[in-house]
Amino acid sequence: MTRTAGSPPSSGAGVSSGSADNDVESAAAEAGPAERPAPGARSKRPKPSPVPKKKDPFEPLREALAELRVALAAARFGLSLPSAEEAQRQTTSLVGQLDDYVLPRLARLDAPMLVVVGGSTGAGKSTLVNSLLRAPVSRAGVLRPTTRSPVLVCNPDDAPWFGEAHLLPDLPRAHAVVDGPRLQVVTAPELPPGLAFLDAPDIDSVVDANRDLAGQLLAAADLWLFLTTAARYADAVPWDVLREARERGAAVALVLDRVPPAGQDVVVEHLRQMLVDHGFGEAPLFVVGEQELDRQGLLPETTVAALREWFATLAGDAGHRAAVIRQTLSGAITALHSRIDAIAVQADAQRDAAANLRVAAQNAYSEAWDRVEEGLRDGALLRGEVLARWHELIGTGELTRALETRVGKVRDQLRAAITGRPLPGRKFQAALTSGIGALITASAGDAAEHTAAHWVNHPAGRALLDSPDDRLRLHRASPDLAERAEQLVADWQRWVLELVRHEAAGKRSVARLTAYTVNATGLLVMIGVFASTAFIPTGAEVAVAGGTTVASQKVLEAIFGDRAVRDLAARARQDLLDRVRVLLDDERQRYTDLLHEAGVNPGAGDRLRTASGEVERARVAAGITPTPDALAAIPLPGEGDEEGDEEEVAAEAEQEAGERPGAASEPESEGERAAEEGGTPEGDPASEGDAPEQGDDASDAGVDAAPDSQEPDPDPETSPEAAPDDAAGSSPDDEPAAEPEGDEEGGGEASGKVKRAKTARRKR
Repeated sequence: MTRTAGSPPSSGAGVSSGSADNDVESAAAEAGPAERPAPGARSKRPKPSPVPKKKDPFEPLREALAELRVALAAARFGLSLPSAEEAQRQTTSLVGQLDDYVLPRLARLDAPMLVVVGGSTGAGKSTLVNSLLRAPVSRAGVLRPTTRSPVLVCNPDDAPWFGEAHLLPDLPRAHAVVDGPRLQVVTAPELPPGLAFLDAPDIDSVVDANRDLAGQLLAAADLWLFLTTAARYADAVPWDVLREARERGAAVALVLDRVPPAGQDVVVEHLRQMLVDHGFGEAPLFVVGEQELDRQGLLPETTVAALREWFATLAGDAGHRAAVIRQTLSGAITALHSRIDAIAVQADAQRDAAANLRVAAQNAYSEAWDRVEEGLRDGALLRGEVLARWHELIGTGELTRALETRVGKVRDQLRAAITGRPLPGRKFQAALTSGIGALITASAGDAAEHTAAHWVNHPAGRALLDSPDDRLRLHRASPDLAERAEQLVADWQRWVLELVRHEAAGKRSVARLTAYTVNATGLLVMIGVFASTAFIPTGAEVAVAGGTTVASQKVLEAIFGDRAVRDLAARARQDLLDRVRVLLDDERQRYTDLLHEAGVNPGAGDRLRTASGEVERARVAAGITPTPDALAAIPLPGEGDEEGDEEEVAAEAEQEAGERPGAASEPESEGERAAEEGGTPEGDPASEGDAPEQGDDASDAGVDAAPDSQEPDPDPETSPEAAPDDAAGSSPDDEPAAEPEGDEEGGGEASGKVKRAKTARRKR
């Protein structure tokens, strides 16, 4: 039903507006008077159901590829391992291929095809592109490298696709001749729509940037047109590039340029064999002979006519173009899985190497902390200068007097200011600071040496320490470590005094402790940190002190209580060890900072495998599977004529074999089969009477008679009785029989022609 002007559109179920009105009215009538619409009121029409949006089958695949791209970009290979450089190159290449080709092409499968012309230095890529278009669109010359900026030639209708950042989005566009990494877009009306040529830099250029750009452009191609010359077709670099194209499943056609006429057959045959050996037996091969260029620098039109015709066939058939694009795209996506697996293995190697180096540093500095802890616990610090200063403090009775003093704090400070007398234990504190600082410095120095020695024996660690400055700095402790260690001890001593003051503030009996008393009490707490009893030293140390230490201990216990004093000593000891741990961690951080700068991501390998698995599942669900060589379906110029000539040669050879004397027809009737067996059918006298004459005719025809023998010749073709009947019964309509075994000269020549024709057909 035709919809009138102003009527609403039909619903997704295909119901017209008229039928919808009838349905509403009938429903209102069935509802009864209460639900019947009022007179003159417009009936409500149902809203058209929304048409469900067709789901894009490639959307999950694009999302999985985008996640894989993020995982690849996050992978780092900063540690110097044997395959790290190759893994980083592969990662960068895959990220570039996803950005430059896979994701844009998957979003627009119907976009124009891009043919990238690549090859060795001086192969004539620019000249070939210009000759195909019959116009100098790409600069050619004798200087190397000539093509510094890639040139893309397309039909004006395809310029919006290539002019915008779809394919190769990170490559800036230019519309004039420029040098550098810019894509020069040139339009050519004579080029058919749907097809574009990109003249790439040399794959073996002496300029690193040109080689990298050539690889980037080839990875973004729907079709590689690979160009080599008769002098360089066996070089290693082109075959490395072709092997990479085969691994990616890319569609490849080849051009052998500058072939001298004298050795063309030999060179072409050798190149074809190399192509077969490397897996390119079905790739189209075009041969361009060595020719003089015209005034515009173009090859003669007849020289490139076959290649132009082949590309015209490709451009004019959307099915062929779609097949080639799908082959390259499916090959690129399918190859991701194995390539990602190889990169993930290298990511795991980076993770393991970083963990090895990190654990070596952690173990060395953990041992250093254990040495400090042991030095605080075994009383080793209470010898030498520290012990001498402690005896001096105890022997003079200054510590005891300080503990027994009950004078005000202000008076103590005033007396110290007037008399210049320091608070008790300053020399002891200085000796303690020096002793603990020396222990920390020695332990940290040993840890630095052990860490550096382990790193030097590891290839990744040796590379991190390769800088002369870093090697000198990281083979020993930090230059300012001794100063920092002494500052650590001084800060700790002040903390102990504050701890004593804080604990005494809540006790009435000691609420008015003077500065002398706090300082003396703090010294007793400090000395308890380094005693094996977790309190003041016993044994020889107490004996030397003449019992003064015991008296001081009693005073301290009277002030704080026995349990509180021991708790203070334990807390002071733990605080000192915590401060030492922080200092040693800072020293170890010098090594871990180097690992952090390398950018190793411990979870990179697992993330890559997960993302690759998602891509593989989405690829299978989307039906993106490797396809056979799409270029094999595109006929080569003159291929049909050559096949017709080959069939004609085969037919002529078969006809010659049938017309040769001695060729017999295949018997079709019972009479012929009987005659072939050595006689005529019974009851046929005419046949018996005619037999001698037929035998004479057969002899005249040159058929050899069988030798005298009582046994019949089992071969019907050489039997004397069968030959006349066959000769008499043969007709032009009969098919030629098999060749006689005795006629080797004529039969061999005909058979050779047939075999050559069939062989040529199979090659095509």
